[in-house]
Amino acid sequence: MSPHLLAAESASDNRPLIVTLFAVFVVATLAITVWAGRQTKDATDFYAGGRQFTGFQNGLAISGDYMSAASFLGIAGAIALSGYDGFLYSIGFLVAWLVALLLVAEPLRNSGRYTMGDVLAYRMRQRPVRTAAGVSTIVVSIFYLLAQMAGAGVLVSLLLGITSEAGKILIVVLVGVVMMLYVTIGGMKGTTWVQMVKAVLLILGTLLITFLVLLKFHFNVSDLLGEAARNSGIGESFLEPGLKYGLDATSKLDFLSLGIALVLGTAGLPHILIRFYTVPTAQAARKSVNWAIGIIGVFYLMTIALGFGAAALLDRDDIIASNKSGNTAAPLLAEEIGGGANSTGGAILLAVISAVAFATILAVVAGLTLASSSSFAHDLYANVIRKGQATQKEEISAARWATVGIGTVAVVLGVFARDLNVAGLVALAFAVAASANLPTILYSLFWKRFTTRGALWSIYGGLVSSVFLVLFSPVVSGKETSMFPDVDFHWFPLENPGLISIPLGFLLGWVGTLLSKEEPDPDKYAELEVRSLTGHGAH
Repeated sequence: MSPHLLAAESASDNRPLIVTLFAVFVVATLAITVWAGRQTKDATDFYAGGRQFTGFQNGLAISGDYMSAASFLGIAGAIALSGYDGFLYSIGFLVAWLVALLLVAEPLRNSGRYTMGDVLAYRMRQRPVRTAAGVSTIVVSIFYLLAQMAGAGVLVSLLLGITSEAGKILIVVLVGVVMMLYVTIGGMKGTTWVQMVKAVLLILGTLLITFLVLLKFHFNVSDLLGEAARNSGIGESFLEPGLKYGLDATSKLDFLSLGIALVLGTAGLPHILIRFYTVPTAQAARKSVNWAIGIIGVFYLMTIALGFGAAALLDRDDIIASNKSGNTAAPLLAEEIGGGANSTGGAILLAVISAVAFATILAVVAGLTLASSSSFAHDLYANVIRKGQATQKEEISAARWATVGIGTVAVVLGVFARDLNVAGLVALAFAVAASANLPTILYSLFWKRFTTRGALWSIYGGLVSSVFLVLFSPVVSGKETSMFPDVDFHWFPLENPGLISIPLGFLLGWVGTLLSKEEPDPDKYAELEVRSLTGHGAH
């Protein structure tokens, strides 16, 4: 019997233990959320946690937000199946923080209030740019949510031995319901505390697996990599570039596209951007990003042990049989180093690591939903639909209803995306964020001439081009690992649209500004510049 079936059987034998661990975590985090929800008195509390978090606390929460199912499940699977090329996800996700730190974190925190739309609306026409920012935020968040839903379905199905499609769909729905509860009850305060707890659990869980894997190889990384290469059935090429990317011109371009999207995407991700508003000062914003880089850097170094450990200790065919995109490699590795299938140690470690992974998914999903519902309520409802006349109570109510709507859309789409590699899905969200949000943010902060038309062309152009190219790419159809493997209507050869859509977003922002007859207010820009650099006058 293959290890993934043994895992399911082992999980079945130890189901009371697994269900108890899951229940304890979900109840504990919901208790935190309810407690924090009682502290939420106004819009600043709901959207920005009252700006009461320290740099370290916010850095921990950013780490919890960033280290998603893609990081834990997707990257481990990508490395286990693609070796060196899979590890490129780890490098890309980490390097991306430098762009966020150097260009975006502090100016954005100083310039805005709750959302990206605040920054754009500061010196441009409010209603059109807020509408564009709100639409973009919701689309990017839904792409990112797909990855978390796919990860949740795979994880719980493995643990509980659920093989029926109806059962897997039910799991995705369940995650969606819990996620909506987190955000509607707790707002930013509840979500932040859950993310902090989850970040600590994830780092401890990953440290434990890393230690046990290295112990097995007497702390000799060279032996670990050598065994991974031998066991992969591919040999030394497993440790060299080119297994997934670089075999032909198309895959080389795909790799370039992926790299650009990963490095530039973080600075445009809505759920990361809103975290900068939860600290009281610009200095705390800087400090929180520094802490996040340190925590995230340590985690991504440990993905070497997760991915290559899975390649060394598990059979490649069994990883693929369990999930064709490799998303179950980390939980299967935990079971293997805990003593193997049907062992109590294996079942305990499998349950603990899966509970941590499930916690990871819930926390990230809550952060994403909060970002998109905040943008809907603050940008679209309060400032566009109600033209600034909405009370704080009405705005928070709109955010809670938006949470239910966005959560429902994510659940429906997550059902179709449950067999895709979660790291690849997140890379698509990065591409859309880098195409639509990043050009507009950078132009708005650093280009005096930038106009409303430039902002609208940049956001909508980047958004439409990236989503359009994804729809007609191998991610959606034409391959065994596609969302719809039985049909083929793809004509765009790359799996990631970043190579085309990101430059297009920057270009359209520039062209739209040059063709605009609008004369930007130089005083407004000077005020924004002083505010973004010094924090003077920031909310």
